[in-house]
Amino acid sequence: MIKKKFPHFKQLDNKDCGPTCLRMIAKYHGKTFSREFLRDKANITKIGVTMAGIAEAAETIEMRTLGMRISLESLITEAPTPFIVPWRQKHFVVVYKTSKTKIWIADPAQGLLTYSHEDFRNAWTDTIDTTGFILILEPNAKFNKQDDYKENSNGFSFLYPYFKPYKKLIYQIFIGLCIAAIIQFILPFLMQSIVDVGVNNQNIPFIYLILVSQFVLILSQTLVSVFREWILIHITSRFNIKMISDFLYKMLKLPVNYFETRNSGEHLQRITDHTRIQNFISSSSLNMIFSIVTFLIFNAILVYYNLTIFLVFLIASSLYVGWTFFFLKQRAELDFKRFDQLSQNQTSLIQIINGVKEIKINNSQRKNRWKWEFNQISLYKTSLSTLKLAQYQTIGANFINEFKNIIITFLSAKAVIDGNLTLGMMTSIQFIVGQLNMPLGNFVLFIQSWQDAKISLERLAQVHLSDDEDVPSTHKAKELPKDKSIILKDLSYRYGGKSSPLILKNINCIIPEGKTTAIVGASGSGKTTLMKLLLKFYNPTAGSINIGPVNLDDIYNDFWRLNCGAVMQDTFMFNDTIGGNISESEQNEIINRDKLNNAAFVANIEDFIEKLPNKYNTELGTSGIRLSGGQEQRIMIARAVYKDPFYLFFDEATSALDANNEKVIMENLNNFIRGKTAIIVAHRLSTVKSADNIIVLENGEIVEHGNHNDLVKLKGKYYELVKNQLELGN
Repeated sequence: MIKKKFPHFKQLDNKDCGPTCLRMIAKYHGKTFSREFLRDKANITKIGVTMAGIAEAAETIEMRTLGMRISLESLITEAPTPFIVPWRQKHFVVVYKTSKTKIWIADPAQGLLTYSHEDFRNAWTDTIDTTGFILILEPNAKFNKQDDYKENSNGFSFLYPYFKPYKKLIYQIFIGLCIAAIIQFILPFLMQSIVDVGVNNQNIPFIYLILVSQFVLILSQTLVSVFREWILIHITSRFNIKMISDFLYKMLKLPVNYFETRNSGEHLQRITDHTRIQNFISSSSLNMIFSIVTFLIFNAILVYYNLTIFLVFLIASSLYVGWTFFFLKQRAELDFKRFDQLSQNQTSLIQIINGVKEIKINNSQRKNRWKWEFNQISLYKTSLSTLKLAQYQTIGANFINEFKNIIITFLSAKAVIDGNLTLGMMTSIQFIVGQLNMPLGNFVLFIQSWQDAKISLERLAQVHLSDDEDVPSTHKAKELPKDKSIILKDLSYRYGGKSSPLILKNINCIIPEGKTTAIVGASGSGKTTLMKLLLKFYNPTAGSINIGPVNLDDIYNDFWRLNCGAVMQDTFMFNDTIGGNISESEQNEIINRDKLNNAAFVANIEDFIEKLPNKYNTELGTSGIRLSGGQEQRIMIARAVYKDPFYLFFDEATSALDANNEKVIMENLNNFIRGKTAIIVAHRLSTVKSADNIIVLENGEIVEHGNHNDLVKLKGKYYELVKNQLELGN
């Protein structure tokens, strides 16, 4: 009986281990599911996936699951393989085989590995009782009846549309390759004729003639090469710009949840992946085509000269290439590991730079530096492993190459002595062998570059194949209905899968058109989550949000947000001027001065701006002046006012302001929002007191609603929230 080799898939992101483990087990049982499909079903968050999330995803693909805590002895003797185990407290792997001495695992990050019982125990659990969790998965009767969810990745064919506009230029490159190939074909025979005719006959004029011919051919070859390189630079530079532009275009069409489940370092690393692909196209692929042509021409000449020498060269070249292929798998594993470490390194550096004030306040410079240095140690070890691997590969390849050269030199010299070759032919063979070393080296570099580009394309495909936030549809509305009230029906939401708690539970209410509605509640009651649902950052877990008679899902996201202005808790300043930051919603580069001045007036930030030397042209962001929390909030309020939308969402929009500023801004805002629909989340009584309607949330549920006076008289939850402020007011 032939044993089935356990399938292995690489995780492309450092949080993908759980879905990738499930993908391997499903493949082992005969079904193929795409990364994104399982990732979506596992409900990955920014901190990763839970075992409950993996179990939930497994059950959606018709697999029975059983999670339990078990001893190592029971795991070896009783647990049916394959199953999933947590690994080093931050990872998941598949155990696919066990024995009395060893345990075999499929690690999504590193490949198929073997561990001793002791090493496995140390990585599996840190508990004193030496037990750990496992997740057993078995297909049920419906498992094989369902359709596969294969990835739509087209590999390198994905690049074809980017080259289509440059067909004529590519044809010119190939014409140049053909000219270079003809020159390559002529050169060995010129080399032979110099020795056999010029030297043997002592014919100096003939030697001069051949040397001039060689000079002309080499000059022509150089000019063709320069011309070819210029065309290639022209193509690849435009190719790279368009490819990165399409990547950013696609990223901006993805839902907010996509970014919240991945760290920023991963996105930056994917930009670097484009450089790999460009290098593969601009150098490796073209050199490979030229090398193949050169290889075929020179091998044909070798066959013509001496079949034995050709066979020796062919066998040695096969060994050379085989030796290179032997290291490909290890190189791929190290590349994935390095990508993960570089991603963590990027995230760590961004965190240090952005959080420098908090680091200094908490005297945590050493701790943060050590974290970065620890990652550098891991990165160094991976780089060292990569270097060692490259050395083994290079030393072995060079040995095979030099040994081949010695054998061919011996065989060609013997053939001259035996009268089977002329001295000119031997010289020509040495020239050919020397020239063929370069194509073989190029082939090795091409394989490595191809492997790098293939991995990069897989990572980029993960972005390009992700579902857009807005799916084009003929029935989706591009205008608001006459009734613009917001109606929430049985609205519920949870972060993660079914095992996660509901943040919002059966919310039923109406936010009337043209009125101000305040949402209050203790921290963690679901206020900000509700705000994000209304802005279509998330989709409801259950229930619906309607705008009058129209479901919010039936309105295009871009159109809906065109009618919304928001000030969220996490403010963000662009690397732009104050005027540019306030007018971010302006679709063209021309700022409306009247709207800008009005926005600054409503946000009560005019005086501050006028005192600055460059006024509205003052730079903000990482390259500009630093603002206080209150100043940033006022810029954000001005940004929302400049947009002049029908719906306004304020989430703790004045929490960083002093009482005087808040009073002025609230008076200005009350005038500005007259006739508009405003939703305000706040803790301060002064912010919510004048609202037409107040909704009180507790543990994700509406417990009270009404206006301020009615709710105070009720002396319920609202009264408890604001009574200290009421006493202070009295």
